[in-house]
This record gives sequence, C-alpha cells and structure tokens, in this order.
Amino acid sequence: MKVKIRGKNKFEPSDAIRTYASEKLQKLDQYFERKRELEAFVLCKVYDTHQTVEITIPTKNVLLRSEVKADDIYSAIDLSIDKLESQIRKHKSKIYRSLKRRAGVSQYYSSNLDFDLEKMKTEIKATNLVKEKSVDLKPMTPDDAIMQMEMLGHDFFVFLNTVNDKVCVVYRREDEDYGIIETNQ
Repeated sequence: MKVKIRGKNKFEPSDAIRTYASEKLQKLDQYFERKRELEAFVLCKVYDTHQTVEITIPTKNVLLRSEVKADDIYSAIDLSIDKLESQIRKHKSKIYRSLKRRAGVSQYYSSNLDFDLEKMKTEIKATNLVKEKSVDLKPMTPDDAIMQMEMLGHDFFVFLNTVNDKVCVVYRREDEDYGIIETNQ
C-alpha cells in the first residue's frame, strides 16, 4: 500500500510521524488482495485542544474513510486505523454474506480471513457540524450505494441509480432498515 501523508493548519508531519503512520497502515494489507494498487491518504491536523487524523483509502468500488480526534497525533493515528480495520471487517463479512461475492467488490478483500460479525459492531456518533459539500454522482445499484454508505459510516448516500438512471438517495431508517428516495427529473 502506498501511503501519502500531509499536514494542515500549518502543521508539517515529521519523519517519525510519517514512518509511524506508514508502518501502522501496513497492517491493513492483510485484508486486501491487490495491495500494490492501493493508496492511503493521511491528513494530520493540529488544533489548540486536540489533533485530528483523517485516513482515506479509495478503491474502484469502495471508499474507506476514518476521522478521529485525540490528544496526540500518534493516538489519533492508532484510533483511525482501528476504525478502518473495524469497517473493513464489518463490510467484508457483509459483502460475502449478503452480496454473495459479487465481482468487482469482493475482489478487494482477502478471502483467507473470517470474522465474527457480533464483535465488529461499531458505534455511530452524530455531530452538530454543518458542512457544505459537492459530490460527483457515481452510477451504481442501490445495493452498491448501501454498501458505500455503510463503508463511509454515513446515514445516507446520493448516487446515480443504474437500474433506472435516476438520481437517488439511500438512507438508514431508525428501525435499522434502508430506504431509497428517487428524484423525478
């Protein structure tokens, strides 16, 4: 896995931080078949009261992302990688169970690791942060959109539905089922 690390808010990561993050990210290699094709983008931000680490690993069909705040940058790196590992385990199990190893998605995950789904439940945290964001619509099926939404840890996901060529939103309902909203163009 190639690792690219950069700082923000006038922070420049030291060589020690770069080495630490790179070595820690290598433990995620065990979950992927095509390790050499992967790139991890690490963004380190330093504030007066805390440090934040964002790690993004884009693949052809899946976007893995974690963002963690901690008292020091090394703790934030560890917690962020743990969060990514939890996402990978949870969704690898879900992919193999419910999507039945569909081509294009399951090929990214190594098949020699089995996981207990109950151990991998993650906590969803809500924040009051309001953010303006622009997204590129990606053509995909509703199942792919649900998987992408779960991988990002969001409650909804906007996509271009390949089934009916409509802009749609999938969302997680309070009863833990999913819903879909289709637009009329």
